[in-house]
Amino acid sequence: MAPRTILHIGTGGAGATSVAAATARRLAAGGVRTLLLSLDPAQGLADVLEEPLATLPRTVAPLLDAAQVVAQDELERRGSALQDWLGDALVRRGVDRIAAVELVAVPGMDELFGLLELHRRHQAGGHEAIVVDCGTAERALRMLALPDVARWWLEKVFPQRSAMTASSRPLAPLDLKLPGGAGAAQRLVRELIATSELLHDHERVSSRLVLTAERPALAAAQRAATGLALYDLPLDAVIVNRLLGDGAAGPLAARAAREAAMAAEAEVAFAPIPVLRVPLLADDVIGPGPLDRLADELFAGRDAGAVLHEQPVHDLEMGASAATLQLDLPFAGRDEIDVKQVGVDLVVRVGAHKRTIALPPALADYRPQGAAFTAGALHVTFARTPAPADD
Repeated sequence: MAPRTILHIGTGGAGATSVAAATARRLAAGGVRTLLLSLDPAQGLADVLEEPLATLPRTVAPLLDAAQVVAQDELERRGSALQDWLGDALVRRGVDRIAAVELVAVPGMDELFGLLELHRRHQAGGHEAIVVDCGTAERALRMLALPDVARWWLEKVFPQRSAMTASSRPLAPLDLKLPGGAGAAQRLVRELIATSELLHDHERVSSRLVLTAERPALAAAQRAATGLALYDLPLDAVIVNRLLGDGAAGPLAARAAREAAMAAEAEVAFAPIPVLRVPLLADDVIGPGPLDRLADELFAGRDAGAVLHEQPVHDLEMGASAATLQLDLPFAGRDEIDVKQVGVDLVVRVGAHKRTIALPPALADYRPQGAAFTAGALHVTFARTPAPADD
């Protein structure tokens, strides 16, 4: 069985790393063999655990392993052949050598190798749960967009081979003779697509947003929720961290009241997704003791590994002559959304985020007729094309 996977996504400075570490420790303490994996290039997990970390997991507590993905190490281990091949391919197509070097040195290596390492750990087995510290929402959403970016790259470099990246078909052995780094590119894209598929397992995978009780943080969390829905990654909890609480006195009392009001606003905004309130602890959340106290406050009778809210994101209703695809896009504005069909794909853009959805084979005989956005959901309607008349 695939491991239970929980992605923790922060709004910046909200303590997502500490929450992820506390969650992993609680799972391990309950007898669940757990991997705590940090994809955050800030590399703060080692400080929170008070343990040195590297990409290869090491045991940091009973039943708990931890690892930190370091993009530079991963690039040296598995990326140099790919970079060399991409540069040579661009030069052969008339791109200046210096320009080609700049093109292959694209940003986003942290997200790329983070996604690949997550897939690698799923494939390796040995853990019943994987708790992921993704860093900020911006990084997490760039990571979720990578499979589409990878397909775009291969379609531009090898247009005749674009069919190899079609995610609407099951992954199958590819009979392509690609030398050196080209083979690395093939493997990389396949891994990215496979990782995208495993993240769509709503029974085993979910995400949790961590924020502080501040207006900008709440707005950032709402934008992140829209992006997560677009990429079909379920959100099962929102965690409002570091609340002052009712015991604050003097000048802090007014701040505590504002934070309580903001937490209540988050509960209304994200309902029915549970919003968990976590008080500001007296000690810095560093090391086993404080992390376990954070877990006590965070879960308070809840199962840390449960899917705390089941959130269907995409729903397809088929009829004899018509079909409707529904995408829940919470907090999106009507003027932010753009929809179009490109070949067998449906391209949905919401603000700065774009997703290419491979339409299922069942819609092969259907064509889009229109789109409407109501009550936080995008409804795309399709009509079946009539069969050609016999002569």
